[in-house]
Amino acid sequence: MNPLIHTRESGERVVRLTPGKRVLFLTKDPETIRAQLRGELDLSMADVDPADLLDDINTDTMTPAWVCFRHKPEDLALDAYAGLLDEAGERVFPTRALLDGGFEVIVSGQRKGTGSSRETAPQAEKWSGIHLVIAHSFAPIHERNNINLGQLMGGYDLLQRLQAGEELPLEAFTSEYDPVTRVMLESGGLFPFASQYRAGEVEVPLPATEPRPMTMGEKILASKLVGADGARSVRPGDVCLVNVDGGYSHEFTTAQVHHFLGLEYGDDYRVVNPDKFAIFEDHLLYATGVERMKPFEHQIQTLRDLQNAFQAHTGVRDYSATDGVSPGICHEVAREEFVDPGDFIQATDSHTCMGGGSNALTWGVGATEYAGLIHSGFTFVEVPESIRFELVGELDPGCTAKDVILEILDTYAKREDTLNRVMEFGGPGLASLSPDERATLCNMATECSARSGICEGDERLAEWVAARREGLSAADVAAGFVAPDPGAEYAGGVHTIDLGAIRPMVAEPGDPTYGKDVADLEPVRIDIAYGGSCTAGKEDDFEFYARVLQEALDSGRRVAPGVRMFVQYGSEAVRDFARGRGYDAIFEAAGVEVIDPGCGACIGCGPGVSDSKDQVTVSAINRNFNGRSGPGKLYLASPLTVAASAVMGTISAYRPGMFAEAMATADA
Repeated sequence: MNPLIHTRESGERVVRLTPGKRVLFLTKDPETIRAQLRGELDLSMADVDPADLLDDINTDTMTPAWVCFRHKPEDLALDAYAGLLDEAGERVFPTRALLDGGFEVIVSGQRKGTGSSRETAPQAEKWSGIHLVIAHSFAPIHERNNINLGQLMGGYDLLQRLQAGEELPLEAFTSEYDPVTRVMLESGGLFPFASQYRAGEVEVPLPATEPRPMTMGEKILASKLVGADGARSVRPGDVCLVNVDGGYSHEFTTAQVHHFLGLEYGDDYRVVNPDKFAIFEDHLLYATGVERMKPFEHQIQTLRDLQNAFQAHTGVRDYSATDGVSPGICHEVAREEFVDPGDFIQATDSHTCMGGGSNALTWGVGATEYAGLIHSGFTFVEVPESIRFELVGELDPGCTAKDVILEILDTYAKREDTLNRVMEFGGPGLASLSPDERATLCNMATECSARSGICEGDERLAEWVAARREGLSAADVAAGFVAPDPGAEYAGGVHTIDLGAIRPMVAEPGDPTYGKDVADLEPVRIDIAYGGSCTAGKEDDFEFYARVLQEALDSGRRVAPGVRMFVQYGSEAVRDFARGRGYDAIFEAAGVEVIDPGCGACIGCGPGVSDSKDQVTVSAINRNFNGRSGPGKLYLASPLTVAASAVMGTISAYRPGMFAEAMATADA
């Protein structure tokens, strides 16, 4: 039970601050935070301008990768906010700073908890004594993780009243939620709620929504309702229990799932339908090769051991590394092997939404929620709103889907149009994008703080899926397609994206939300060019890298002196495809370092990470939070831009013939 919730003699439940406990304001000025942590300064919401609060605090900041190597929440709390650094690169929160500060409320700006789905972030706050989280808005997975942990959330007005000495009715913090979520918060989180549900003390009735036109996401959820005896309709805000078609975890998260299941259900716990779920060894495979990860090798091995124990205990699909080589990144392998059109997939990683490129509804969840659904086979869902993007035209030869999503981030995500919504992609322009490129769009829906992304299905997708499923024809695949109904409602609106108007984009260091046309950049010299990750380790991405590098070789050029270029396969299937096309010879001739499948530099655990603050990387990964891929500055770009930049030595947009032109100019 949340200790801020009290029951009056009348039975009314109220929230009040604890005398002697403190409120921490995460401001844009690190020294103001430090003064609060040292006990030299206490602030009031009445005295703080919300514009001075930190926006876009991501979960990497709250619990960097090296903190996540600890799977017990009480150990995470020791280094809460270890990733919040000042301009000099120094930690703002020393070890035990939040834990020993006597705080019970933490306050920040817009979009709290962007980035990874790691539940370790709110766990670190809760086990440090935080029980009320105040922000202008929350990223959807982070908000759900707080709910699952029984953490109250609210806005600035509520905090101001609490600090003025008021007792507020509990409904002031829960009234915006559906009745089931309210019960969940009031009972202390997901596991206490699940106990009440099993005991028959609470129920989740089927939605009573009348038949209506639905979006793709709504139609998939409606088709999975637990206890439904026929066709049903849902609308945004409906509360329901939904059967899950499949899911997965990886060695960064499985240990917590195993730990929580044991605590809640005992050492002999079981999971339903283990053949529908999987474990992957992909995130930390190369961590032991990174110098700054050496102090954590023992903890990393513990995570591996616990994942192996979980797999042996449950019998879920096993995608562990063999002889040091991973089958691939979970999101890429999942779409290749078991994410099918019409599926509802849940996994412990924010980029689970990549599966939406295959006309499935997929999103990431925290370890608590995943433990609950893998034990029961279903999960609790509040139907999300949708926003639709109608694609028209075709991309310029120098652009990819990465440029499209960076443009969407800079335009729609920045003003929160995509926040907590399913991003639906369709229109005639979608046919010009391959299934791999559609996966890129959906993969980075989480960077838009969206709930998920989903693309319409077509013949091109049907053939792609059928080629990877034994015994399935394209017609079989197409039979499972889900399309939006005419007249479906989009709370986020319907927006037309002219693919022909897209130009090569980058996201400048610090956050993927803030994009810029490459043409508008001042010259940026680079030290590292990295192509890989779930976002950019697919077959099409390797075609992009090889195309640019072959053109460079034909013009007598290769990777520029002083630059290291890395490419890393997203899966063994991608590796075999690339080798079959002879791309390995192109990479060798161009001076590119090739890495076996895995997440690698994207998670800061593999070749391609920067080693010092003065290094500059241009990367095709999905997020560029400070410290995410080493201490240096990291620009996000498309595979084409990454490869062209590696050859030019500066961040450069690709255009056909650019290297021959450069040689001709040099000769002149």
